[in-house]
Amino acid sequence: MSLSGQVFAPLGAWIPIEEPAVFSPAEIGLRVERIRETMHLVRHPSTGHLGLAHGGSLVTREACHNGVELQWLATFPALYPEWLGDRSFGETHQVRFAYVSGEMANGISTPAMVITMAQAGMLGFLGAGGLSPGRIEAGLDEIQGALEGAGLSYGVNLIHSPQAPELEDAVAKLLSRRGVPIICASAYMNLTPSLVRLAATGLSRDGEGRILRRHHLFAKLSRPEVARLFASPAPQEMLQRLVSRGELTKQEAALASAIPLVEDITVEADSGGHTDNRPLAVLFPTIRRAVDEIVRARGYARPIRVGAAGGLGTPSSVAAAFGLGAAYVVTGSINQSTQEAGISEISRKMLAQADLADMTMAPAADMFELGMKVQVLRRGTMFAQRALRLRQVYEQYASLEAIPEKTRRELEAEVFRASFDDVWADIQRFFEKRDPQQIERAKVDGKHHLALLCRWYLGQSSRWAIEGDPARTLDYQLWCGPAMGAFNAWVKGSFLEAVAQRSVVQVARNLLEGATIATRAAQLRACGLPVPAQCFDARPRPLG
Repeated sequence: MSLSGQVFAPLGAWIPIEEPAVFSPAEIGLRVERIRETMHLVRHPSTGHLGLAHGGSLVTREACHNGVELQWLATFPALYPEWLGDRSFGETHQVRFAYVSGEMANGISTPAMVITMAQAGMLGFLGAGGLSPGRIEAGLDEIQGALEGAGLSYGVNLIHSPQAPELEDAVAKLLSRRGVPIICASAYMNLTPSLVRLAATGLSRDGEGRILRRHHLFAKLSRPEVARLFASPAPQEMLQRLVSRGELTKQEAALASAIPLVEDITVEADSGGHTDNRPLAVLFPTIRRAVDEIVRARGYARPIRVGAAGGLGTPSSVAAAFGLGAAYVVTGSINQSTQEAGISEISRKMLAQADLADMTMAPAADMFELGMKVQVLRRGTMFAQRALRLRQVYEQYASLEAIPEKTRRELEAEVFRASFDDVWADIQRFFEKRDPQQIERAKVDGKHHLALLCRWYLGQSSRWAIEGDPARTLDYQLWCGPAMGAFNAWVKGSFLEAVAQRSVVQVARNLLEGATIATRAAQLRACGLPVPAQCFDARPRPLG
């Protein structure tokens, strides 16, 4: 490539030793992938073409022989996947890579996934949303038994449960009692006493006066106003109420007033599950700016890291997230198709066949009454249509008794595949153990009675997908964002195309490797080098 009028002044000259410099796009493409080697940008003195060189010898400008050596314009040091993102992320959380496997609810993010990620130097979150405290504790037994002696990091999800605040409180107390070091708060629109108590419990100062956290909280969100809540100290009124109830000490409350509620905020763009369907390139800068304003105004001693999630299923998308300034990246949908995911083989195969447009929005089970939605797989399932039908019934009628007989028969035959009475009996058995107040409320509140019936289908549809019930395939609820389709297109023809070959670590390592190559390619192209397009889409290969 010749740059007429280019402004690069040579630093000196580059002299080949073992291999020559390359100038054609095809040869440059092969060299770009050698990210772990120092490389040099060179120019031919007579043609002005830019090229890429490895190894060789550098001499100063004063030692150059005019018109003989290639001009040395710049040097690019080795680049490693470990260096992507904010270095403080790894230092704080004791991980090698700024990469997180997110908390897929109902235990889809399994203890095995969390353990495998930790052993690979990455952070994984247990998908505790939708699980009983007993199942969460069993998962913690497995994780802590495998990791704590080795000093490896792990996390657990705490999901906001507006319909079951007692459950949220019980899970928060469990995580505190078990000393879980990292917790991701998700689906919160406002702060709750349970969350604030968890963040403040165990706060202390070291010998140099720095505030230490027993629990490091992440907040996963998609709105600037929510980000401001988490970037600010916990509300004084809430802290004082917790102190008055003996749930926090005065010292813990005082320290909580001096620091942000969290130091890691994950911006969740268009994703599987709960999502506002916003593009990452639009959402991330807006939320990061809002957080930075709080950090400057408060004068915090430490910055708040802002990470990225949603739509990350290819190396170029991961590189783009880091290019936006993400301190770390979080993947979700794509991990459901890996062998460590707590989901049935038939569901994995359905996800592995998904294309970019095979997703749709459907009513959410945990926030059904509020009208919240989740993004799910559309291809191969009728869950979204049937869930939407239930939402319409809930909006139209005040109670079960108000539903016309014809509509009732249709729902029983086509959606529930059981009578309303049989479904209600199953609901009663469930809540008698988990939350008896729900049944008592339904006895006097017909609308709540109807909501519980609708939520039964929404909840069961996820269980059918996890267990792989062959009789309910058309009812599978599979949380899934467009990243799944992008990932499937990227791995097509590679060893990761086969579901049996998809491990959460191989997926992560290949995304990071490819993102590092894409980052180097962007650096070189910005200098005028003719970098071919395939460097931004490195193909998957088995990585150790």
